[in-house]
Amino acid sequence: METTLYIMVTLATFFFMEFMAWFSHKYIMHGFGWYLHKDHHQPHPGWFEKNDIYFIFYAVISTGLFLLWQLGIFKFGLSIGLGILLYGIAYFLVHDVFIHQRFNWLKKTDNIYFRAIRKAHKVHHKHLGKEKGECFGMLLVPMKYFKEAAKSNK
Repeated sequence: METTLYIMVTLATFFFMEFMAWFSHKYIMHGFGWYLHKDHHQPHPGWFEKNDIYFIFYAVISTGLFLLWQLGIFKFGLSIGLGILLYGIAYFLVHDVFIHQRFNWLKKTDNIYFRAIRKAHKVHHKHLGKEKGECFGMLLVPMKYFKEAAKSNK
């Protein structure tokens, strides 16, 4: 029974991270944290972006939670840290690998869900500045992009 609780906390954390990604993207990255996020929206030299700092931020939180669990300070540290880690892996694979093609993996992935995610992200990136942004989420996108993706398959 306790194992089930830990699994539920891990899954809840994973899904909560979608909200955190949306919130931090809309209000932090396109707000006072624009300095670090700007190079993600505008051409820049090199492979790394200042924007990658946000990824490191969540990795440090996840690692800290693992440490708190290991030290016996916080019994849900492993579950929450694992949920954040799993979301980070999903974010990396979907955002950095699939959408932005920072690696040559997943190039031939083609289904309605992934086309909808890619379209929503393109709409987000049509704005080069921090204002007038839209589609701040990553795994959950508005239904209109699924409808467009379904049409483009015909």
